[in-house]
Amino acid sequence: MSFIVPLILVALAIFLVVNVIKIVPQGREFTVERFGRYTRTLKPGISILTPFVEAIGRRVNMMEQVLDVPQQEVITKDNVSVKVDAIVFIQVMEASQAAYRVDNLMYAITQLTQTNLRTVVGSMELDEVLSQRDLINTRLLATIDHATNPWGVKVARIEIKDLTPPADITNAMARQMKAERERRAVITEAEGEKQAAIARAEGQKQAAILEAEGRKEAAFRTAEARERSAEAEAKATAFVSEAISKGDVNAINYFIAQKYVEAFGELARSPNAKTVIVPADFAGLTGTVAGVAELVKTLGGGDGPRTVVPPTPPRSPGRGA
Repeated sequence: MSFIVPLILVALAIFLVVNVIKIVPQGREFTVERFGRYTRTLKPGISILTPFVEAIGRRVNMMEQVLDVPQQEVITKDNVSVKVDAIVFIQVMEASQAAYRVDNLMYAITQLTQTNLRTVVGSMELDEVLSQRDLINTRLLATIDHATNPWGVKVARIEIKDLTPPADITNAMARQMKAERERRAVITEAEGEKQAAIARAEGQKQAAILEAEGRKEAAFRTAEARERSAEAEAKATAFVSEAISKGDVNAINYFIAQKYVEAFGELARSPNAKTVIVPADFAGLTGTVAGVAELVKTLGGGDGPRTVVPPTPPRSPGRGA
């Protein structure tokens, strides 16, 4: 019997230590209830409760948590059934509100998310649902964060994890995408051909301009040459006329020899001539050339004596084979 009392005291001490001294880990908060009524919240660290009066009510996780929203079928605005699931990132900000204002917090947030997900996706067409996930996430975040605010919960973000259209819709979309890419390829090819045609036309235009410039320059050079030739011919004619006026017979020989040589040259260049006509006697042509040389010497102002060489008229040309 003497050992029973010490054992009872040791058991009582252990009971008091376990139920009165509480150590709250980091990232957690405990609610304290006095006779079943919430009184205060224990922060991370060591705390002492009133024995037999206070007790721990709820142990609340204050860290950010990831809530998986199960997949569900949603009908879009254009009557297409798609399978949608999501994930929700939440964090409890007020332990007392999360513990006493809603029963089964995680289940409540899951159901709230599924309901609003059907509402948001059902108000959009399939193309918008597939291309505007950010818009869906933003609308869901605003709605659910506002709804969970009285529960002391902060919804950090919501992400659509998967969107699965029916198989026939997926095949139709694949065909549509293929047709769209083929159309873009045809447009790109046509644009390339257009640019190439423009480049070729521009090149031909520049070539035509350069060719026209060349013809213009050639015509200008030809006209200039003709002008200078005409000036030289005019000067020669003036010199010869002056010589004739002075009684120099070599001037007449000059004109006769010039016409003689031109006529013979044209006859030799004729493409239809099968017989070459050669003068029978070159003495007359030689004398004429000598007379021309004397004329040039005279017009050049030579100091030597003037010798008048009587011209020898050219003989009638003979026919040679």
